[in-house]
This record gives sequence, structure tokens and C-alpha cells, in this order.
Amino acid sequence: MTPEIISQPLALPGVAHAAMSGQADPRYLQRPSGKAGWVERANAVNASVGSDWLERLRPAIQTGGEAESRLSRVAGGKGVVVTTGQQPGLFGGPIYTLSKALSALALANAIEKLTGVPTAPVFWAATDDTDFREASKVAVSFPGGARELVLEAAEPAGPSMSEMKLGDVAALLAEVNAASGSAADPITALVARMYGSSATVGGAYVGLLRELFAPLGISVLDASHEAVRETSLPLLKTALGKGEDIAQAIAANNASIEKDGFELQVQDVAGLSLVFEKTPTGRKRIPRKRGARDIPPGSDLGPNVLLRPIVERQILPTVAYVGGPAEIAYFAQLAPIADALGVPRPLIVPRWSCTIVEPHVRRILDKTGMTAAELQDPHAAEARLAREQLPEPLSREISAMRDSIQERAAALSAASSEGDSLATKAVVEGLRRNLAHRVDRFERRVVAAWKRRNAELMHDVATARGSLFPLGRPQERTLSFVPFLARYGRKLQEAMLEQASEHAEQLL
Repeated sequence: MTPEIISQPLALPGVAHAAMSGQADPRYLQRPSGKAGWVERANAVNASVGSDWLERLRPAIQTGGEAESRLSRVAGGKGVVVTTGQQPGLFGGPIYTLSKALSALALANAIEKLTGVPTAPVFWAATDDTDFREASKVAVSFPGGARELVLEAAEPAGPSMSEMKLGDVAALLAEVNAASGSAADPITALVARMYGSSATVGGAYVGLLRELFAPLGISVLDASHEAVRETSLPLLKTALGKGEDIAQAIAANNASIEKDGFELQVQDVAGLSLVFEKTPTGRKRIPRKRGARDIPPGSDLGPNVLLRPIVERQILPTVAYVGGPAEIAYFAQLAPIADALGVPRPLIVPRWSCTIVEPHVRRILDKTGMTAAELQDPHAAEARLAREQLPEPLSREISAMRDSIQERAAALSAASSEGDSLATKAVVEGLRRNLAHRVDRFERRVVAAWKRRNAELMHDVATARGSLFPLGRPQERTLSFVPFLARYGRKLQEAMLEQASEHAEQLL
């Protein structure tokens, strides 16, 4: 059976919500509308990027199959790309890695169909990122709940994920295999092959995504590759040379965002440029006062989070970037940077988001009458089930006792007011709260006893919660997509792409 795919709106923070809901905002590049708008956008993108971009970046992409075919049709100034991306995640990261990739594919398909302009999806794998903590965790679900898998650092933190050694992941792979139901499935076998002990965190991530995405037509770019660094270098040096102008523009824009009542997604750091430099102890932001002239030849430079989308737009014919809530929020801070550099602003559109409801989880929901949203609270669903299934006389008397306490407290307060006020309203209210608390505690004990008698049903609820809100967090941001692909394969991808395509059509 194919799981149920539930599309859901992104939970966008303030400034991002306002812009993505159709309100005009000068901080964002306005999304085109209709065929003429998207054709104009594609032409403008092609005019600003050299026709040899693919030849320069091909070593960093190294694709094949359908992905190579789509890129070839775009190359030479013939078309554009839709991009998305993510920093490395353990075993490919959580479900939103797949959601973002399919969002980019769906939008590329929709733009090409609408305009006739060849359009290819590209996934920007941010292997130059140094956040090992983010890259080292993912969760898998089992009957009875979810487990978090945590990769222990094989060496001190600091290097980029393209250099960070993976180490021994045999025990974690065994957990993935158990959650998938088989170690012999082609997907889990692929994961085991890519995540060998000699691999790096970033290298394993890129290798896995290329194998999974190439047949879908999605290319994967390794951001830490030398070809990307060399192609980005002119803009990075310009950013260093214009460091003070950029800083002033950022400060003015950040002030306007805060004046409008919104929070900044990325805080400014006084005195530092937007360019990183690789050092023996890791990446460090270059101070603005150093400027471009003080950077030795051969230095390994890279953009920070605010400069990266601008670099990407400069080296790729990116017609649109497909992003999530945090990305949309920090895009509000990009316009003055691009303007100060004299380069085009990047365009961002919201990605598609979903929850996957597997057949066994759907059966649990139907059996208990729960909704998926109820499971977000760690105790509410179990408490409701218990209260609903307590013996009716017991539930009735507990409710009657509550009503009686409320009624008698009101009468006691009235009697005291008519007499000599020997008991003030505050004293009576304290008594009422105390008695009500005792009834609540009694009910909790009764509910706990019911749960112990109905352990199998509570196990089912924990199973559903472990799938839909694992570890109390949204499924899409927490659970590994590998067990889902292992169990449902191409049918799952097709079902997800169908709904991502509906989302993409709405963006045009």
C-alpha cells in the first residue's frame, strides 16, 4: 500500500509570512506571474550568467542519467535552473531533504511546461558547512516510538563536512535497517555502501543524494568542490572590497525589519565581513578591515549564509530558489547586499511541505478516533482516550463532584458575605481550588490505572506519535526518509511529486 501524503502549509515567521502571502515587500524580489512573467524572468537570468557556466561547474556536479540529460538541455544559455539545498544530514537527513528536492523538480517541470524554456532542478549540497551537530542526528520510528540516531565525532569539530571523517556507523546503520524492515533492500544497501567508515560526512551525503536523485532528473552540486570556490572567488573578493558599504546597507535594512515588528533571522556581527576563510582550526569570518587586498593568493574562501544565495544566483542561471521557513526569513536581509555588490537579487519561493501517514499509522488513528494533530501534545491523546473509556458511573461521579465543589463554594462565599465576613472571598476561592486540585489528582490516578490496564492501546498511540511527531518534533524535520523509501520506493516518490506539482502550479 502507498502511504497517505498530507500537504501542509509552511509555518512561516513574521516577515516571511507577509511576503509569501502575496503582500508586496521591497525586501523580496517579486515572484513572476503567468507565462509572460516567467519567460521574462528566464531571459533576464540567462542574460546575467555566462553560457559556459555548466562547463565551469561540471566537476562539482558530476551527474548522470536523466539529471545529466536535463542539464544538457539547459546548458549554453538555452535554459535555467530551479535550485534548493541543505547542509549535510546523517543518512541523507530528514524527510524535508526529499521534500525540498521534489519541490524543485516539480517547479522546474511546471516552468518548462508553462514557458517552453528548458528548466532543470539542482540541489545545492552545502558540504562546506561546519555544523557537525546539525549533520550528526536523525531519527527513525519503530513500534512504540521513535529513536534518535547520533553520530559520534570521529575527530575534533571544526573542519567542513566535506572533510569531517565519518567513522564507524555500523551500529547506526543497523538501526536504520531495523526501522526499514530489511538490510537487503536496495535503498538500505545503497546507504551502507555510501556511508562506509572511510567516507566523510559531506561525501557520503552527496554520494547518496546523487544516486537517489539522478534518476528523477535532479542534479546535486557539491558546494565545497574547488570548481565552486574558483567560480565564486571574484564575487567573494568584491564582497570583501565593499565590506563597509555592505555593512551599512545591512544595518539600515535590519533596522527597517525590526521597526516593522519582525525578528531578524540572521544577526549581524560587528566588524566581520560576509566571507569565510578556511584556517587550520576551521572556517572563520574575515574581518572587514582586512579587505580583499590582504587575502593571500590561494586562500580558501566561502560565503556566509546571507551571501551564499547571492553567490549561487551569480554562478548558476537560477530562475528561483525553493526554500523553507528559515530561508525565506533570511532572504528578507539579502536585497541590500546584492544591490551593494551590483548583482541581481535572488528570487525565493516557498517549498512544498508534507506529512507521511503510513497505513499502519492510519489504522491506529481510525481505531482510536484521533487526529494527527492531537499527537503533537505528548499526553493529550492518551488522557482523552482514557477519559472517554472510563466506566460511565465513575466519570459521571467525578464530574458531579466538580460541579458540587463549584456550587458549594459559591454558596459558602455568598453566606460569608451576608454574615460577618468571617471567611473572605479569597479564602473561599483558595478552598475551592484546593478541593478541585484533589479531584483532578484523583482523576489522573484513575486515568493512569486505566492506561496500565490498556498497555497495548497506549503502545499503538506511542507508535503513531513516533511516526507523526517523533520526539515531540514535526515528522518532516526529524525522521529519516530512508526507511520510507525502503518500504514504499518509487510509489512514495510519485505520490509526493504529484502533490508537490500541485503546489508548484499555484506558484506560477
